Amino acid sequence: MLTHIDQNNRPCMVDISDKTMTARSATARSLIQLPFELKQYLNDNDLVLKKGPVFQTAIIAATMAAKKTHEVIPFCHALPIDSCNIHIQLNDAFQAVIEVTIKCEYKTGVEMEALYAASVASLTIYDMCKALGHKDLQILSTQLIEKTGGKNDFKKN
Repeated sequence: MLTHIDQNNRPCMVDISDKTMTARSATARSLIQLPFELKQYLNDNDLVLKKGPVFQTAIIAATMAAKKTHEVIPFCHALPIDSCNIHIQLNDAFQAVIEVTIKCEYKTGVEMEALYAASVASLTIYDMCKALGHKDLQILSTQLIEKTGGKNDFKKN
């Protein structure tokens, strides 16, 4: 059964009025390949470019995105987000690993908020770095890593 289709086969928001409020959390991860030429801009675990500190800017953008997910994804409910934690670090392959964990106590999950925030963080990094060359700049993936609360918990191996 498709949850965003009503009995008349029309798109609709899921009715959560009868659901119970529970603690919910979701963690999403995005991975973006950075050009090795950017290593010269590394300063205290961030890339500092003329546009500013890249990872710090991406964290702010991701936080804003999480709070506005319902304004962009048509059938998402506006959620009272209790916590939004974003961590960005570089791995050995010079890829920015973005992890976003969102928590709230509500009737529906926060997976879309975590996924959207991780996506916006990777797009922000891309935007800030693109002036230095697109050659090796690539958003590789965005995926749900873990969710808790609601009907089913999920954890990616």
